[in-house]
Amino acid sequence: MSKNLPALSLGLGALVLLAALQWGASATGGLADARILAAPPMSRPAYLQPVTDPTVTTVLTRVTDPGRPMAAGLVCDPGYCRHRYSSTQAWNADQSLLAITKGCNGFCFLDGQSYEPAFRRSGDDDCKWHPTDPALMICVRANRVYSWAPRADSRSTIYAPAGYTNLQFGPYKGNLSQDGNRLVLRATNAAGALVAFAYDMAERKKYPDIEIATLPGLNDYCGISPSGRYVACLSTKDRIDIASILTVDGKLVQSWTEHHRPGHGDMTVDADGSEVYVGISKSDPDKWHIIKRRLSDGVVTKLAPAGYGAHASTRNINRPGWVFVSYEGTYAKVLGASGYAPFYQEVVALRLDGSGEVRRIAQTRNVVESYIGETHASPSPDGSQVVWSSNWGITGGPVADYVSRLSWPK
Repeated sequence: MSKNLPALSLGLGALVLLAALQWGASATGGLADARILAAPPMSRPAYLQPVTDPTVTTVLTRVTDPGRPMAAGLVCDPGYCRHRYSSTQAWNADQSLLAITKGCNGFCFLDGQSYEPAFRRSGDDDCKWHPTDPALMICVRANRVYSWAPRADSRSTIYAPAGYTNLQFGPYKGNLSQDGNRLVLRATNAAGALVAFAYDMAERKKYPDIEIATLPGLNDYCGISPSGRYVACLSTKDRIDIASILTVDGKLVQSWTEHHRPGHGDMTVDADGSEVYVGISKSDPDKWHIIKRRLSDGVVTKLAPAGYGAHASTRNINRPGWVFVSYEGTYAKVLGASGYAPFYQEVVALRLDGSGEVRRIAQTRNVVESYIGETHASPSPDGSQVVWSSNWGITGGPVADYVSRLSWPK
């Protein structure tokens, strides 16, 4: 807080007014006008009790309760209870269910609107929501791909390839194409070599193997683009994160050899119909900026200045044109970093058109000390809800999930 403001014991309303006057506490605006928000003191919200975020006026709800049973048979770990990851779709297609998969004893499903516990299912396979069918998840086991209807707890094998073992959905960071038909599998072939290949579940068509050894670096994962036309394989070589963009037939289209340019992000379809990867750059000339990079030719567009952006998500597949970014850092760090984006411990949505339009969604009050404790904000398919994780400023404290709700112009 500015030195010319007295350290008074103020009510919440006065604190919000000070924030608005000094740091521009507007939920919507342009990056050029955005100011650093000093989050006023706020007790951790009680479980399932909606409260208003005092700085950006969105309504937020704590939806998990680490260390306590939330319903019969549905128990949260004392250390953390949260959704999976920023680029993993947390809600099903009609947003009637929200999946909690870390720190819960199995797959725990909440009502997607009230967040009341719904039911629990056992299992540890890699399962992702189908983007158009709200009843289904698509799962990958070591020897097969199958559909799973969690409510009915029914499973049906889709694909069990002969000659391949150790099938993986990415691993971990894989998604389905936006029509739900295609995915990329990483596997070991009959010769013992690591390969990746696209598979179309509607056409029951397997695409050619991509030999991982022919790509630079140690492979981390491979995923399908939203249209299902491209395969993106991310790898590490000499501590440099690089990307290879290929067609589903295995033809190399782009090699992004600069470190992490971008990374910790997600793929989406841009306004002109081109597909882009959106994330955080860790290389010059746009180091620490939020950028988008076109899959077809590698062209980069800066979306936000350098800053403490950590993860980006475009799981708002039915409201394209925005990326949801989780920012880390502290007020002191941002205040002392001239020219940096004015966000810390915050979730914001940025327009993908490069206009600088931004929506401030939540002050997370999250002190990051481990990977499991990172915020990893992930929007619902229509962008009306965002789930994010926080220890609420308590080092070593329990990491819970919160959901912020926001409205969009008609």
